[in-house]
Amino acid sequence: MTEKAVSIWVKAEPFSYGTIPVAPHPRLNSTNIRKIVIYSKNKGSTGFPRLRYFQTCQFFTEHTPAVECLERDEALAKCKDQQERNKLLSKESVNLFKFVLYLSMQQLYRMSLRASLVAGDEWPSTSSSTTTLELDGRSTPRGGTTKSLDDHSHLLFIQNNIGELADLMAEEDAKMSGMGVATNSAKILSMDAVEALGSVLVGRLANSPSLVPLQDLACLQTVQHLSGYNKITKTFSTRQFSLWIKDCLVQNPFNVSSCIASGTRLSWPFVGEDHKSEQSHKRGKIATNAHLVPKENVKGNKMIIMSQVSKQTIARVGLKQTSHHSFLYLLSPLRSVTIEKCRNTTLILGPVEATVHVSGCENVTIIAPCRNFMISGSTLCTLYLLTPNRPLLLSGNDTVMLAPYHTFYACLEEHMGRAGIGPSPNLWDQPLCIDLAVRNWPQEGAG
Repeated sequence: MTEKAVSIWVKAEPFSYGTIPVAPHPRLNSTNIRKIVIYSKNKGSTGFPRLRYFQTCQFFTEHTPAVECLERDEALAKCKDQQERNKLLSKESVNLFKFVLYLSMQQLYRMSLRASLVAGDEWPSTSSSTTTLELDGRSTPRGGTTKSLDDHSHLLFIQNNIGELADLMAEEDAKMSGMGVATNSAKILSMDAVEALGSVLVGRLANSPSLVPLQDLACLQTVQHLSGYNKITKTFSTRQFSLWIKDCLVQNPFNVSSCIASGTRLSWPFVGEDHKSEQSHKRGKIATNAHLVPKENVKGNKMIIMSQVSKQTIARVGLKQTSHHSFLYLLSPLRSVTIEKCRNTTLILGPVEATVHVSGCENVTIIAPCRNFMISGSTLCTLYLLTPNRPLLLSGNDTVMLAPYHTFYACLEEHMGRAGIGPSPNLWDQPLCIDLAVRNWPQEGAG
């Protein structure tokens, strides 16, 4: 089988940490999302190309420099009342195309029966191709992992719905519209729309290790005839662009399964462990893909997986952990952290730039400064948090205790500066509770 000239894959972070693992509200469908685009464009400069920011967008994060994050948090902490806070937030905005793209990605968690052969199914119509999200109380989520961590479901979602996603951001071709043509072939994608899709997709050329942004790949001289790029108007044919994406899609070479299959296994000496005990005790599995990721593309791609760590104490850097009866000290700046299926474990984390995601855990203590935090399907957990955003408590949790961050180590201040997290505000005591069973979507002031 010949290698593709261009390979494109789905980034892990947007799905794993940019979406919320909860079934979307029935009104959050493609029809209403399309209305958001129309409404925003009609508002002029206040809605397009950037939409006014509002508070419930906390898990939608654009790549903001650490210094700007610190300045924003400090300004919010100085607000005397909610009115002053709202006034400050009203000055912020998000990219409209990226925002509707992330809203559409939330459809990954839509719960429905097997797609009918009869027309009229809810979008996306291929929900039967992936399993439904299950967060059943104290039990560990079945199916091995949740959808937010299932790279294959991310690929299938984009593969099956790239046409719908592109159509949401498409514009009518003025020339074709004037001729009375109103089909998808008459719709075009602007460079801004393709850049928005580039926040979810990335790729590279054959025989090249370097990653290339989606918009740069699509504009290459050798690819333009396939991607539908028009050099004169600097736009893309929506239909041709969608077909090109489908044809080039491959599995993410830096995902969890690739790290397990092709990564390097690490042999970290555990705290207090000598050579004899190392040989006699069954060691946990620790692997990394650091040697596979290009140095200029480390953020969001490099990962360390720790699994089956039992009755040990580790003081290192990590990203995804599964452990039992252990103490893990990961005292360095981290991009994002997933804690899944851990029991009777204490984790002390360095500042987390993006999100800490906890699922299927029991009797776990987590001590972490982080920008976002969410927990689901866990019980008997104690969380010591420093976070400028409200912690998100999803369904399936039982006996979860929240408390303020109370730990210090030598380089903490430096690490917090690199991660863009300041000492205030700390909203550890203002959680947002979303219960899947009763569809209790958060209201303003929910606690």
